[in-house]
Amino acid sequence: MHKLLFFIIPLITPYAMAETLDVFFGTSGNESKGIYYSTFDTASGKLSGAKIVAEIGSPGWITMDPDKEYLYAAGTLNEACVAAYKIGENGKLTFLSSANTEDGRSAHTAVHPSKKFLITAQYGGGSVSVFPIKSDGSVGKRSQHIEHNGGSGVVPSRQEAPHPHWTGFSPDGRFAFIPDLGLDQIVIYKVDEAKGTLSEHSVAQSVPGGGPRHMRFSIDGKYIFLLNELTLSVTTFSYNARAGKTARKTTTPALSDEAKSHQEFNSSSEILVHHNGKFVYSANRGDDTVTLYWANPISGHLTVKAVENVRGAFPRNINLDPSGNWLLAGGQHSNTVNVFAINQKSGELKHQTGNVINIPQPICILFR
Repeated sequence: MHKLLFFIIPLITPYAMAETLDVFFGTSGNESKGIYYSTFDTASGKLSGAKIVAEIGSPGWITMDPDKEYLYAAGTLNEACVAAYKIGENGKLTFLSSANTEDGRSAHTAVHPSKKFLITAQYGGGSVSVFPIKSDGSVGKRSQHIEHNGGSGVVPSRQEAPHPHWTGFSPDGRFAFIPDLGLDQIVIYKVDEAKGTLSEHSVAQSVPGGGPRHMRFSIDGKYIFLLNELTLSVTTFSYNARAGKTARKTTTPALSDEAKSHQEFNSSSEILVHHNGKFVYSANRGDDTVTLYWANPISGHLTVKAVENVRGAFPRNINLDPSGNWLLAGGQHSNTVNVFAINQKSGELKHQTGNVINIPQPICILFR
C-alpha cells in the first residue's frame, strides 16, 4: 500500500486540474478596435487567436467584479468613460452602460470587494473618482471626485503635478490605495462602504523621484510592494491593517546600472505577486525584460534572482494565470503576447516558443 502511494503522488501536479480560461486584452493605438478575447489552455500554455468582443476607444485598463460576472473598461466612447459589460459565454460582452469620467481618460480602475462601487485614477487630470455600481452590474454617474495637489518636482518633466496611476483596496476593503507618480506617494483613503465614499486617511512616502506606478500586497497582507516607474525599483512597506498605516522598509532596484545603460529609455510598468507568496515579478520597458524577486516572508525584503527577456517590445503589462503556472507578457510596441512557464521551485521563467499571438498594442491582460 505504501509503495502504491509512492507512485501515485508524483502524478498529482498543478497541471492535473487543467482547464480552458477566458482572457481579455485591453489595447491602445490606431490599429486597436477595443477589447480583444482569447482562450488559454492551462495544460499546454496555448493561447487561441484573438478576436474583438467590444468596440471601445483605447481601453487601457480592464477589470472585473469579484464574482467575475461583469467587466469594466476605462476607455473612450465619444468621451473618456468607464464602460460596464456583462460577460457571457465564449467571451461575449454585452454593453450595459457607461459613465463619463469628466476629467480625462482613466489610467486604472478597481472594483470594491462589496461590488457596490468602483474607483478610477486619472493620470492627466490628477484626480480620483468614485462611480456607483447598480445591482445589474451597470455603472452610474460619477458620485465623488477628489483632486490631488502638488508634485514632488524631483523629476521636473514627470513630477510637475499629481499623476495618480493605480487604484486598489486593502484585503479587507476598508482602505483605498492610490500610488501617485507625481507626488512620490501612495495616497491612502478610508472607505465608507455604506455610502460608497472615500475620505483622506494617510500617506506612504516613497523614494524621491521614484515615481510610484502600481502596487501589490503580499499574500499575508503584511507588506506592500510599490513599483517605482522612474527609478525601476520596488519599495517594500510594512502594513498595519487595523490602522491602515504603512512604514517604508527597503527599496530594491529591478535592474543593474549596467543593464539600464544599454537603453536610452527605461521604465517599470507592472508588478505581480505569485500565489505562493514567494515570487514577485516586475516588467521593465526599454530593457524589455521581467525581473524575478524572492520575497522574504519575515522582513518583506526583495532579492533579485533572475531577469528574463520578454521576446517582445515594451512590456506594458504582465499577468499570472490563476493556476500560477504561467505568465503572459504583452508587448505594446511589438503587438504580441508571449507565454512563459513558471518554475514552481525557483520562480524562473521559460519562454514557450510558438505560443505567441498578435494583438494591436496589448496593454492590459485580464484572466477570468
